[in-house]
Amino acid sequence: MILRVVRREAAAAKLAALTSCGPVLARAYAARGIEAPQQLGRGLERLLPVSTLEGVEAAVALLLQHRGGRVLVIGDYDADGATSSALIVRALRACGFASVDFLVPNRFEFGYGLTPEIVTLAAERAPTLIITVDNGISSLAGVGEARRHGIDVLVTDHHLAGAQLPEANVIVNPNLPQSTFGSRALAGVGVAFYVMAALHRALADARLPSPASWLDLVALGTVADVVPFDENNRRLVAQGLARIRAGRCTPGVTALIEAGGRRPEAVIAADLGFAAGPRLNAAGRLDDMSLGVRCLLTDSVDEARALAEQLDALNRERRSIEAKMQEEALAAVRHLKEPGRDRRGVCLYDPGWHQGVVGLVAGRIKERLRRPVIAFADAGEGLLRGSARSVNGVHVRDVLEAIATRSPDLLGKFGGHAMAAGLTLERARLDEFAREFDAEVTRWQAAGSLADVVETDGELSVEEISLATAEIVREAGPWGQGFPEPSFDQHFRIERTRIVGEKHLKLWVSPQGSVRRFDAIAFNYSEPLANGQLAHLVYRLDINEYAGERRLQLLVDHVLAVS
Repeated sequence: MILRVVRREAAAAKLAALTSCGPVLARAYAARGIEAPQQLGRGLERLLPVSTLEGVEAAVALLLQHRGGRVLVIGDYDADGATSSALIVRALRACGFASVDFLVPNRFEFGYGLTPEIVTLAAERAPTLIITVDNGISSLAGVGEARRHGIDVLVTDHHLAGAQLPEANVIVNPNLPQSTFGSRALAGVGVAFYVMAALHRALADARLPSPASWLDLVALGTVADVVPFDENNRRLVAQGLARIRAGRCTPGVTALIEAGGRRPEAVIAADLGFAAGPRLNAAGRLDDMSLGVRCLLTDSVDEARALAEQLDALNRERRSIEAKMQEEALAAVRHLKEPGRDRRGVCLYDPGWHQGVVGLVAGRIKERLRRPVIAFADAGEGLLRGSARSVNGVHVRDVLEAIATRSPDLLGKFGGHAMAAGLTLERARLDEFAREFDAEVTRWQAAGSLADVVETDGELSVEEISLATAEIVREAGPWGQGFPEPSFDQHFRIERTRIVGEKHLKLWVSPQGSVRRFDAIAFNYSEPLANGQLAHLVYRLDINEYAGERRLQLLVDHVLAVS
């Protein structure tokens, strides 16, 4: 696929209103829809009001009925679910609830969500109230089973709802069809934060810790779940990062950041996404996410570090498994490129693949092919469990829903977002499903694919390619999904290259028409480049810290031929 560079446009009126931000940031902000500096405010007072999230008042009333009962929090097995679980357990315990515990389904035994099987396990603890976090909106059978056991259910979730809602006592979800809440982009941990904030306000006790105490958890879960960074999410993440930098966060978050080789006092959103998040997720991918939740619940620095070390070891194991699976997937992809086999929507399966890692493999291959990918692993009893990753312009959950509507008996369970989804499927029907998936993705892209478009913020002058600009951009975030870190493109002359770490390309480049030379690196890129040739680079500004020295480094995302 030939990539096309499209430079983001910034209206002159927006640029004029943002001149105080400096030319590079003004251009980037205006191209992302920012019209006034006030939109960049990070204060909690600018958060969407807690009372405007439908269901929070009813949720508080239900919670207060169970203040003396036994509350069991049931979360998802990813970083969003772990941070949501830890936040609610911490907040309820701090608010004086008599008994609060958590349970995270083992993905290999129970699958996703509040299933009847996990309710049977939960019932052994005799809870009076079950709270789901980051799941539950599609758990019709599980919620029904809990109610038959006489257990009240509060569903807090952010996933898209199906045609029928579970018969929970209360549901809080900004993505319900009739919701008018100002942000549908809240992560599961964001929903949990709003519910706990409403509870704190209802209790009106100044001695209780503010829910803001746990914004580090909100930041970690929001970044790790790759939800859109709208204004509300940017403020939540910015506040969480500020707490981490100030050392006013849970020991587990600090330990995870340090285990990833980052400095908490200088943490940015990308550090949560690439260092802390993967280590937390590793527990749910390979083992039991209870390990991750315990890391986030402990107040002991030593225990947090010990648990983070275990999570780091799991993450190293995960990387090893993923590397092998990715190589196998790439071999399959090469096979798919044979004449007559090319597909818009790609399904991959290997009987030896690990259930917990297929989502990562789907994401890697999606980046390579720039088209939607579903990777499948065996789930036992003749079933496959798949994890889908999509591209701009193809809402993968809606793709699955369209397939399920046309062929109701083809898909088992499915759910997710625009860019990621999960599903179960009979192994014998994989080929049939793969054809349907390809056909539906083709229909979505009939008007023209966005997958081959790379957006940038244009060209930088030689003077703007500097450590000072990199520092300004770094501190100007938080950057994330839907509000991407600024990237730039222009022609460079390749001065020298060498391979480092077996698969990364180290470069020394000069902007066309300039004698200045800059260090650059292209990760996972080993195509040869000739000294003296011109190349069209898409890059970001980064700061390389080594031996106490801070130096500018260009992070090259794409190397394109000069047309």
